[in-house]
Amino acid sequence: MWSFINLALFVAALSALVYFMVRARRNSRELERRLTELELEEDHVFDFLHGIGAAFSEGVRSSELHRLIVESAVRIMDGAAGALYLANKDCTTLTPSFITPGCPPFVTIPEHLQTHAANKQASLDSFQQLQPAVSGEGLIGECWLTGQFRTATAEEFSSGKSNSAIVGPLIYRHKILGVLAVANGGESVAFSDADLKVFRTIAEQSAFALYNEAIYFDAGEKKLLDRDLEIARDIQRILLPSEAPVFDGYGFSALSIAARHVSGDYFDYIPLTPHRLGVAIADVSGKGIPASLITAMCRGVLRREANESPLPSDVLRRVNRQLYPDIKEDMFISMAYLILDSSSGRVEMARAGHDAPLLYRASTGEVEKLSPKGMALGIDSGEVFNRVCTDLSFEMEPGDCILLYTDGATESLNHQGLEYGVERLIEALQSAAPQGAAQVVNCVADEVRNFTGTDLKHDDITLIAISKK
Repeated sequence: MWSFINLALFVAALSALVYFMVRARRNSRELERRLTELELEEDHVFDFLHGIGAAFSEGVRSSELHRLIVESAVRIMDGAAGALYLANKDCTTLTPSFITPGCPPFVTIPEHLQTHAANKQASLDSFQQLQPAVSGEGLIGECWLTGQFRTATAEEFSSGKSNSAIVGPLIYRHKILGVLAVANGGESVAFSDADLKVFRTIAEQSAFALYNEAIYFDAGEKKLLDRDLEIARDIQRILLPSEAPVFDGYGFSALSIAARHVSGDYFDYIPLTPHRLGVAIADVSGKGIPASLITAMCRGVLRREANESPLPSDVLRRVNRQLYPDIKEDMFISMAYLILDSSSGRVEMARAGHDAPLLYRASTGEVEKLSPKGMALGIDSGEVFNRVCTDLSFEMEPGDCILLYTDGATESLNHQGLEYGVERLIEALQSAAPQGAAQVVNCVADEVRNFTGTDLKHDDITLIAISKK
């Protein structure tokens, strides 16, 4: 009796052992299969990361990077098609960046393309390449709006060739850079939650790659812009006088410093006759490239019109007539224009809204402001400008000195927010004028620099000193 019971217990124990061994082996096989799948997924993701890294090291173009992201995502997810949409600069729409041929539509499709197109897929492909995604519309627009990863059935994105899609935002530093979507084939198993986890990793790395692409692009654009600005500065330097003119009985010195790469200030010496020399100083409203373009235009017009009249006021009228149609409403040019006559010793001057030049009289040590009436160039077509622009005539005696300047000098600020001002400029002129034109320019530049405590970069600064020998 006991032997039978013992035998029954032994058989039961053996059966249980066999059952657990079989179950353990089955679990082991399942674990091995799952481990193999995980290793395969890791290999795919690693290949994706390697491909992205290689693309950057080789300096791949943006279009190639976008293609690489989509095709890699399709391959890793074992999908059939994919699409990448990127946010435009003002983040109002998502622009299709790369879409594989035959991709099901992830945006809203017009009814006539769905039903009446002769070659439906070709029409869909063409439409998708051009059609941006709008927030909240279609699968792409919905993902952009919600910022959520999800899977979708074919009914949700009007597909007859796929039974499932997976879509997710490309987010980096809390900003959605775009949306990535992958669709599977019609006979494939629908995407699962496990697939969604892998897709998240792909999307995260894609967003990082796109962010770095933008940085590299901006850096490249900045490098090109800096090069263009250097060229513009060289050209502007060529347009300005490289040395003082040789003109009987007078000495000249000038300095022009741009607040940025290029300047909105302009000065020029214009030979008119052997005994007559034109001297101009101008300041275009604003700074940088726009102002520099206007100065170049102003130079050409002034040089063309300078020989058409002996009167500075009439020259300025002609210049204004030429410039007015081409200057924007919010821009203008202030200018002072002098004509020196070495045979008579007289100076004729007109002013178009420019800061009044200063005249140092050696006989008294006093400084006069030269303030003939006038308004800035480019504000009025001529009806008012021609009426208010007048000439001022005076003589210079040996030791006298004229200082022309732009407001970048007088409006330079110190650390307390105080302006250098005209009074300090007059004091500097009085101190340096007896030593000649070059000393005046050097003295004023040093005084302004010492006053501000910085390099002369607050605004464009131009100085011209003319001394009578």
